This record gives sequence, C-alpha cells and structure tokens, in this order.
Amino acid sequence: MSTIDLNSDVGESFGNWTMGDDAAIFESVSSANVACGFHAGDPSTIKQTCKDAVAKNITIGAHVAYRDLAGFGRRFLDCSPQELADDVLYQIGALEAMARAVGGTIKYVKPHGALYNTIVHHEAHAQAVVDAVKASGLELPLLLLPGSVALAKAEQAGLRAVAEAFADRAYTPEGTLVSRREPGAVLHDSAEVARNMVRLATTGKIIAIDGSEIDMPAESICVHGDTAGAVEMARQVRTALEDAGVTIKAFA
Repeated sequence: MSTIDLNSDVGESFGNWTMGDDAAIFESVSSANVACGFHAGDPSTIKQTCKDAVAKNITIGAHVAYRDLAGFGRRFLDCSPQELADDVLYQIGALEAMARAVGGTIKYVKPHGALYNTIVHHEAHAQAVVDAVKASGLELPLLLLPGSVALAKAEQAGLRAVAEAFADRAYTPEGTLVSRREPGAVLHDSAEVARNMVRLATTGKIIAIDGSEIDMPAESICVHGDTAGAVEMARQVRTALEDAGVTIKAFA
C-alpha cells in the first residue's frame, strides 16, 4: 500500500474538562474524528476543533455516538433503531454546521465507542447508522471495523465503506478488538505499535494479542487521542510509515 490515512478522535474536551492534546495530534494525522456532543465535546470545543483542522488542512469526520455523555459513549444503549438513526442524523447535522461556520465541511462518519463495537454484529443498530448517513444527503463514507455488519450494510446502501485498524488497540486472533475490560487491550509501546502499523500498511497483516499474524485490510489507521502517550505514538507511527515509503493521505 503506497498511501494510508491516519486518524484520531478529537474535540472531546467538555467545559473545564480537557481530553487529549488535539493541537499536537494534528501535527501527525490526516483525518480528525470530531466529537459531536453526544459522548464528548461542547459546542465551543467542537467549533474550535473544526477551525484548527481546517487551518491544518486535515479532513473532518463526524464521530457519532450513543447519547451517553456520562459514560463517554462506551456503554451500549438499547434504544430503538429509529431513535438511534435520528440521534446519528442530529449529530451529523450539528457537526456539519460547525464545520461550515469555519470554512470546512465533513467528509466521512465514524461511530464511536460502544456504537462502533455494537454495529459490528447488531443488525438493527447497524442499519440505523447507515440509514442516518443516507438521510443526511451528504453521501458520506463510513469508517468501520473490517468484517462488520455495518460495513456490509453501508456497501449495500451505495455508501463507501472504509475499513480501519487501531494502532493502540490489541486484536484477537479473529480480528476483533480485545475488550477494554481485558488486560493488554490498550497498547503503550510506541516503537512496537509503529512496527505493527508498517506491517499493516506494507503487507495487510498485523500481529494479534496471541502473537499470531492476521489479515487486516485497512485504508485508515486510528491513534486514540485520549491514550496515554498518544502524541508521541502518532508521531512515531507517521515517521515509521514515511520511512517505509508509505504516504500519509486522507481517504476522504
């Protein structure tokens, strides 16, 4: 693979509570998954994040979530498909308005946290997310886990479905993310992570938590902005990829 996208979750600060160092992360990534206020982010933070992304020529994506501010969007909500579709559409519209106010526009949608993991297998919620993206009329690609139900439904609906890998998360031998409740789920060794991402970009494979090599067909790599050492990890991943001859470029 001669090019790959690097993305990060940003705009997640809320009021007096600061999450991540978005300005520093923006020095390494090509795409920004901007919180839409349902799992994190307040209007002023979201607008400023969009403004900073536009200034750095970074592609803006809507990081939509379950309506779970207290739980940071990491809890499953058993809402109806219609309610979920309306919530996702609302978030897309809000972020698009903020982005346009500062001279930008949103180019893709990436679900967050529990919503992201749920629509790997939950048929109704996966369809609700796809329906919301279609209803927006913006023809936005969806950034999703390879092999997920939502990815297949997006393609069936005529949307571009983009598979991603997570630099700082461990994978099971089956290619799914190791639960954050399990030890070793979040990776902190930047050098090891960088080597694994070069392997991904050049061979389409990564090393799973048990040491096995698994296929990982991804067009984008995520470095979570709230992970300890995220800024240095993003920097090392980008440097390692470029040293291996891989160009960092937004997929959207």
